Amino acid sequence: MTIQPLIVFDLDGTLVDTAPDLVGALNFVLQREGLPLVPVASARAMIGAGARKLIERGLELEGRVMSVADVDRLTADFIAYYKDHIADASLPFDGLHAALDKLEGQGFRFAVCTNKLEGLSKLLLDKLDMTGRFAAICGADTFGVAKPDPTILRQTIVQAGGEVSRSIMVGDSGPDVGVARRAGIPVIGVEFGYTEIPIADLKPDTVIGHMRELPSAVTNLLEPAVTR
Repeated sequence: MTIQPLIVFDLDGTLVDTAPDLVGALNFVLQREGLPLVPVASARAMIGAGARKLIERGLELEGRVMSVADVDRLTADFIAYYKDHIADASLPFDGLHAALDKLEGQGFRFAVCTNKLEGLSKLLLDKLDMTGRFAAICGADTFGVAKPDPTILRQTIVQAGGEVSRSIMVGDSGPDVGVARRAGIPVIGVEFGYTEIPIADLKPDTVIGHMRELPSAVTNLLEPAVTR
């Protein structure tokens, strides 16, 4: 039986615009430490490497150095607050559902590979009524490694019932491009996500500026390999 081609998505900044709620949780913990709030617009590029890294970057903005134990405490507080506010303002990017519908009609299946914790990822997608779209939802704690370690992507593909030679990665930042390169699969970069370095400068195989462009980008990249 032929295995269906698989599209593996990053979550934050690729599938869902989660910045408002992530920055809201960051500001909750910063405010309790007597530090200034971080504007959502300026914090977007800080997102994507997990809760702890987001907090460390928030502290760095104010030149604040904290002990490992204090950062652990803030991370736990961040996650607890974020869990209760995970979908207050987070929404799928414009055109996502139409793109997935079209790709599904063409025989593609989907998975999520994110540096967000698996439980939080599933909770967010549950709240947005999107969980059923994905054959696997894997986070930084699912296999004990995070992007760009290729193990997380390869194991996500296995868990989704796919195979590396019939898969493609879609993401918004360096870890996404890096994990795809290390796993040996094509990668599409999205311009509307969260990254300090412009996605085009990270040299993905192709770049899209809107989800409406995703189906043609996927077909152009995967068709030669899938039809061999």
